[in-house]
Amino acid sequence: MMQDKQYLMIPGPTPVPPAVFSAMARPIIGHRTEDFAEMYKRIVEKLQVVFQTKNDILVLTNSGTGGMEAAVANTVNPGDKVLALVTGNFGERFAKIARAYQGDVDEVNFSWGESVDLKVVEEKLKNNRYKVVLATQNETSTGVCNDIAGIGALVGKTDALLLVDGVSGVGGLEIKTDEWQVDILVTASQKAMMLPPGLAMVSVSPRAWEVIKESKSPHFYLSLSAAKKSYDKWNTAYTPGVSLFAGLEAGLDMMMAEGMSNVYARHKLLSKAAQAAVKALGLELFAREDSISPLVTAIKSPEGIDGDDIRKILKKEFGVTFAGGQSSLKGKIFRIAHMGFADKMDVIIAISALEMSLVRMGIPLEMGKGVQAAQQVFLGGK
Repeated sequence: MMQDKQYLMIPGPTPVPPAVFSAMARPIIGHRTEDFAEMYKRIVEKLQVVFQTKNDILVLTNSGTGGMEAAVANTVNPGDKVLALVTGNFGERFAKIARAYQGDVDEVNFSWGESVDLKVVEEKLKNNRYKVVLATQNETSTGVCNDIAGIGALVGKTDALLLVDGVSGVGGLEIKTDEWQVDILVTASQKAMMLPPGLAMVSVSPRAWEVIKESKSPHFYLSLSAAKKSYDKWNTAYTPGVSLFAGLEAGLDMMMAEGMSNVYARHKLLSKAAQAAVKALGLELFAREDSISPLVTAIKSPEGIDGDDIRKILKKEFGVTFAGGQSSLKGKIFRIAHMGFADKMDVIIAISALEMSLVRMGIPLEMGKGVQAAQQVFLGGK
């Protein structure tokens, strides 16, 4: 029987808090009014806390991929040399966008499940002159997070701009935009920011604005220069998702109330519990342990079992939705997200449902062992 209650444990869209839905349900306001301008200003001030930046932060009404494309479209001219650091599906997407704008892309692929090797980056930067470097903060397709601080320290010694896809990381995984010398940081609403899809947030450094002024690539809706002109008056170049803006402020208020250090600690705790549960069940983590994302846990499917078959039972019998493997990893892994509006009981429910699904498939395991391991983490055990 299909479950009435559904548990969404995928890395986007993620569950949305009632307070955010309530804010979005308020009567809509005009986007060319003083009320909207005041809201936009408040939103940016709170985003600057999350981003740890003094830079401009433009809120665009499009998806995270739209934000990534805006970052590339406004900085990469045809023939510009681009270094793309790829650790999974979304790193590949960043590189594809740069190619679409006729960038001369030097794509460096690291093994899926591992993070960017800084020694390789250092060597590349030493022997080449790049216009921009593309990096992914949190690669949800593999459950890996990358060392943006280390990458930024290396790129900062060159003339290249550092563009970071923080779509699934920002809000759950700390990033110090200014200190780590990130020139353009992109995130989106439907991941750790706890909103429905539809908004991209893009921070732009003074150095990046100088490059953007010289942009020759064709763009219109994604023009950051046009967005900047309106932003200086706390408005948007084109019609914004007004209700999503209201929801964004509500979500940010929740994060400010919790305290960002507590937000990051919560995500790390959920990740630690999920990892402990996976190991207790005799399953294998996909990502290398020194680079595991605190926002999503990628798990290798048991030998001879298609991960998508596990996911089907989870959804049909227990109302729990996990993410599957992407591209070459399809059927080989499944992923449990614990980002944004997530807490301890979400992980307990996910692991409990996983145990029952594996038993349904005839996989021998000691029921409750994974749940117990997660509980021990939450109660301060080892």
